[in-house]
Amino acid sequence: MGWAADLVYVGTYTNWEDLEPPHHTPPGARSEGIYVFRFDSATGHLEPLGLAAATDNPTFLNFSPDGRFLYAANELYHFDGQASGAVSAFSVDRASGKLTFLNQVAARGTGTCYVRTDQTGKFLLLANYGSGSVAVAPVKRDGTLGAVASFVQHSGSGPSPRQAGPHAHSINVTPDNRYAVAADLGADKLFVYRFDAATGSLTPADPPSVALKAGAGPRHLSFHPNGRFAYALNEIGSTVTVLAYDQARGVFRELQTVSTLPADFQGASTAAEVLVHPSGKFLYASNRGHNSIAVFAIDARGMLKLVAHVPSQGRTPRGYSLDPEGRWLIAANQDTHNIAVFRIDANTGIPAPTGQSLEVRSPECVKFR
Repeated sequence: MGWAADLVYVGTYTNWEDLEPPHHTPPGARSEGIYVFRFDSATGHLEPLGLAAATDNPTFLNFSPDGRFLYAANELYHFDGQASGAVSAFSVDRASGKLTFLNQVAARGTGTCYVRTDQTGKFLLLANYGSGSVAVAPVKRDGTLGAVASFVQHSGSGPSPRQAGPHAHSINVTPDNRYAVAADLGADKLFVYRFDAATGSLTPADPPSVALKAGAGPRHLSFHPNGRFAYALNEIGSTVTVLAYDQARGVFRELQTVSTLPADFQGASTAAEVLVHPSGKFLYASNRGHNSIAVFAIDARGMLKLVAHVPSQGRTPRGYSLDPEGRWLIAANQDTHNIAVFRIDANTGIPAPTGQSLEVRSPECVKFR
């Protein structure tokens, strides 16, 4: 990223009533938006700095490549008098951690749940879970967002009751910035697009998608540092699918699918986040229900071998993040309203709890800055 992490930002749910179907806000004080903590990379200590910015349902966060700006997905079904979610832009004050609101634009789809800049920082890609669409908004030199310029509506369904229609859950550019890959939970597909880095336009690649196992429910995607492998996390199936990536042709080929849960686990659980360690040696996946972080070793062929399941120190670990050096992991436990800090063993990749747990109402996403 080009800068050292000394701040941690946490995105939250502030308003459950606007979700579809409506949810009841958990008892207790509501969250107000994005919270910030001072981070000591030597000790892993977090110091609460309070509310960084008030904004509605900032459930996923992403920084510009230079770290000067933060973008938030406002997971809404109604925005500015229309059926739409939104995305917000903020500038980052490194000294105080506070965020200054720049602007907010409509996402052209409902339930906006994911944002990611391209490799140049000139465009923001976003996924709309509710309506099953993806879009691209230009990023201006001052960090503000232009109106959505490229938009694609997905189609498709799956066997689960949650898969009656498309539900785009994430979109990421490939490391070479030539393609964009959208994981659609409802369609059981990874939609692959040619990405024009000059205009931000999305056009179907050849082939235009990767079909995963029926009922898998792909949610998030993480690339290996070498750019030759990608790992798709399947929410409904609680699995990770390993894919070989042909950079020349933009083609993905399935290599392996492994469970994120113990073989003897019988309860209800869904997978939420997948990240590859900066070293490329380990992969992490969170389980909501089993309430754990699954740890896998990655071999030279990109294949996975289960190493451990580490309790998340709370219930419903939705999001988590690794610091840029891969020494620390911070997990957000949505239903116990806490974030927990773990120290990662450089040899085994296993995160060990430090005992530090801080209260945050309905935490969803953690990002190091």
